Parts: sequence; structure tokens; C-alpha cells
Amino acid sequence: MGCALVTGASRGLGAIIAERLATDGWKVVVNYANDTAGATAVADRIGQGAYVARFDVTDEEAVRRGVAEIHEHAGPIGVVVNNATGPQPLMPVEKQTWNDHLDQLRFFVKAPLLLLQAALPDFRAAGGGRIVNVGSEVVDLGNADYGHYVSAKAAMHGLTRSWARELGPLGITVNTVEPGWIPVERHAGEDVSEYRQQVPLGHMGVPADVAEAVAFLSSPAARFITGQRLAVNGGRTMS
Repeated sequence: MGCALVTGASRGLGAIIAERLATDGWKVVVNYANDTAGATAVADRIGQGAYVARFDVTDEEAVRRGVAEIHEHAGPIGVVVNNATGPQPLMPVEKQTWNDHLDQLRFFVKAPLLLLQAALPDFRAAGGGRIVNVGSEVVDLGNADYGHYVSAKAAMHGLTRSWARELGPLGITVNTVEPGWIPVERHAGEDVSEYRQQVPLGHMGVPADVAEAVAFLSSPAARFITGQRLAVNGGRTMS
């Protein structure tokens, strides 16, 4: 079965995704960059089926070392969930720089590429694997003052489609889960009323909604699904 690597799993969506995958029997690798206490707490909640791996997913050497340590301590990788992210500041287009765009591309294009390349030998050896990219509804909505983030998330799904076609013959599925605004710890106290009014289902989503979608796409039940976007936003981006 291998292990499931969840990046950015010390809190927020990543933490809930990691915990949910563990209930399906995956040995879960809780990846993080800075929040040791948070990652340790997630691993403690999971129990023996967890391994904590601290490395920067945007750094080539760190990914190489990190995956080598995962092999040694947790075993081969069967699932990669690309969830890690950095700051996403709102700024008008006239103030955006190329470096602002690169900051987003590092997390949503560079990191998935590095992790795919690192996990590919395991996928080949197992005759298959799963990649789940955590995208965003902003790709469909085109939020103002967010071009750097929107374009990077769009590029991430471009990887999904290209990799799904290229890696399909190897038994590797690649899909994108696209959440709407799912409040997590850092959103505590924020007013969600305006957003909620735009949700056809009439209520906000919770992290478990996203985790269930990721778990499904990581499971044998999704073996014939690849190259797809699954919106988890209460119907905001119906087309």
C-alpha cells in the first residue's frame, strides 16, 4: 500500500487530510516546514500510523533528503497530496512583481514537480500511485487583486492534466481537489456571512469535506478517475 505523503500537514486542511487518510489504513507522512508542535500534535492524534517529516517542499535538496528519510523510516510512497502553501497577499496588479508570481509558483508548480520526481520510482515499482493536488476555486472565479495566486493555481491544474495523460499508462492517477473558502484555525473570528450567501448549499464547508474528497481520489474506488477537477465549494462554481 505504501505511505501517503501530505505536505503542509501541521495544521489547517493538511492536518485534517492526514488524519482522514490514516483512517483508510495509510501510513501517513506529516510533512511540515516550521510548525513542529503542530505536526507533532497531528502525528500524536494519528498514532503509530504517522511519520513526521520536516522539509521545505520548494527546495530540491531538502526534498531529496526528505524523501530518502521517508523511505528509511516509513516505506515507499503510494500517495502524494500537494497541499503546502505560503502567504497569499492580496495586491492590485500594478503592484505585483514577477517575484510575487514566483512565490506562488514555487508552491504550486515547483514543489509538485519535485515531489513527483522523487516519488516516481516508488510508483513505478508498485505499478501505480496517486497524486492529489489541492487547488482552489479562484481558478474559476478569477478573483481580483489575486493574479499571482490565481495563475499559479491554474498552472497547478495544468500539471494535473498533463501528468494524468503521461503517467496514466503507468497506473498513476493525478487529480485536483478545488476547495472554496474553508475556514481553518487562521480564519478564527472572520466574518463569513457574505461568502456564505454565495454558496448554493447555504452553509460554509469544513476541512473534513475536503479531506473526504482527497481520501476518495486516493482510494481504489477512484482507480478509473484521472485528470479531473473536483470542486468542493457547495456549488459556487457550477458550470
